[in-house]
Amino acid sequence: METEVPAILRARQAVAPDERFTFHSSRMRMTHVTPEQLRAMDADSDRCAAELSDARVDVLGYACLVAIMSTGLGYHRTSEQRLHARTAENGAPAPVVTSAGALVHGLHTIGARRIALLAPYMRPLTRTVVDYLTHEGIEVLDYEALEIPDNLDVAAHDPARLPGLARALEYTDADAVVLSACVQMPSLGAIEEAEQLLGKPVVSAAVCTAHQMLRALDLDAVAPGAGHLLSGPYARTPWPGASRETGRGKGTEQRIGGGTV
Repeated sequence: METEVPAILRARQAVAPDERFTFHSSRMRMTHVTPEQLRAMDADSDRCAAELSDARVDVLGYACLVAIMSTGLGYHRTSEQRLHARTAENGAPAPVVTSAGALVHGLHTIGARRIALLAPYMRPLTRTVVDYLTHEGIEVLDYEALEIPDNLDVAAHDPARLPGLARALEYTDADAVVLSACVQMPSLGAIEEAEQLLGKPVVSAAVCTAHQMLRALDLDAVAPGAGHLLSGPYARTPWPGASRETGRGKGTEQRIGGGTV
């Protein structure tokens, strides 16, 4: 979250040079990716939302996909509404994007009903992600759990390995491939390589989160070097939270708040 989303927004300045973004983060503590630590981390998200709204951010992103998905089916909607309420209570209402909800919406946006997926989690948590996506109408044809328990080791995983790992999946009948179902595991630099290698649209949790944050800001969701989703055809796709929350509209500077692990 703290590396790839800002990198996407910096790259965006090549096509929108008048825009500027500032990035603010508040951390929920978690060291090992276990159900117990994920539940404790999610309980801390209200504090993070309040802290970030002190900075009067224009959009807030909740970074941990599996913390949301392991809480319950469809929970990203509950989390987004509750955290938006925390910002409103603090006098600084901001739209909220969760990486879990963004991945779901990003896959629906590109019409991906069947996917293959890579995740850094242990196998039971990866199965939770698969079940969550299935509940949202997305069939996971194949997946690989890299089984990396330590959160810092997830961040240190070499993204250059991902295209080869993805190629080992059964992806022929998939509509798209998720190169990283985790914003902590870096993949941005390998997205376009993987698309060329696999001949399929390739997304990640971070790319989908950036897409939804830009749409929540009512900005065109376009950025070079981030794959099919941000290449232009989906620049004006409606943001699913627009019916309940409103961003602060277009401007030359946008403040991005990230609740991260």
